Amino acid sequence: MAEALKNNIRMLRFMNGEMTQKELAARVDVTRQTIIALESGKYVPSLLLAMRIAETFNVKVEEVFFLDPN
Repeated sequence: MAEALKNNIRMLRFMNGEMTQKELAARVDVTRQTIIALESGKYVPSLLLAMRIAETFNVKVEEVFFLDPN
């Protein structure tokens, strides 16, 4: 069974003042293209980046990223 890493980044951005991808990228020190790749599931973040994103939204890492067994 192949697991996939999914995320709630888009939802969290909109729940936080409709933060843009560019704003999030600046806050976590990556490019907007990295945020696009993360949101679309084409990129798996490093632990450090995952923690920075969670900290930006003031949530646990597990509330941003989760495994999808399908």
